[in-house]
Amino acid sequence: MAVKAHGRMVFWEGASLWVLGTRSAEERYPKTTFHSHHALQVTLSLRGGFTFESKDRQIEGDAVAVAPDAEHCFEAHGVVAHLFIDPDGQAGRSLARNLFFGTTLAPISASKLSDIPARLLAAFESCNREDQTLIDLGRALLAQLAPESDRDERPEVRVRKMSAWAAERLDIDVSLADAAAHVGLSTGRARHLFVDGTGLPFRTYLLWLRLTRAVDLFSRGASLTDAAHGAGFSDSAHLSRTFRRMFGIAADSLRV
Repeated sequence: MAVKAHGRMVFWEGASLWVLGTRSAEERYPKTTFHSHHALQVTLSLRGGFTFESKDRQIEGDAVAVAPDAEHCFEAHGVVAHLFIDPDGQAGRSLARNLFFGTTLAPISASKLSDIPARLLAAFESCNREDQTLIDLGRALLAQLAPESDRDERPEVRVRKMSAWAAERLDIDVSLADAAAHVGLSTGRARHLFVDGTGLPFRTYLLWLRLTRAVDLFSRGASLTDAAHGAGFSDSAHLSRTFRRMFGIAADSLRV
């Protein structure tokens, strides 16, 4: 598979930042297929441009937000930054409430971004390629878009405990029954609380966590096979199918 883009990916609790660039300003990423993922996505144009499409809308601009679990496709050229945010955390829920009003694609005013796009581009192109610089800029961007709120809008505490418990066991086989027992709930009650709190069945949420772990490992230089096994996928083919379904492109077409 030919590499279509290069970039850098950094991860911190509840979010990740992917800065991706084509080899030249004129070269385009391959257009993704329609796909969806559980993260709330904010995409910034750092140099060049991009277009998002939903089933009934097309949108472009300096910055666009994509609602969690919303089907969309994407095309770009130049350099873009994707901020992926856990929609079940306090910042994700605050951001969703402020951005989406009956739509799954929302433009973001450049005035809300301050000088962060320029600083991201400079950090991406710098010879001094430190991950912490990108993490700090990602955090700053999130703080710009979702200022601290006094309202705790996170899922119910037992749902958060089940999520944290599962996140520590991604390389082994775990079930909803196991997670429910960990917090002292019946499987049926845990299923209801989990869907109510996250919007997803436990198994689907677990798959999203595993994909995030695999992408992190891949971004650090692991092979697809090693990243798949380290995140609990049966093999690299299983990881590749999941990546394409959630991001609309083959995992091995990107190399950081």
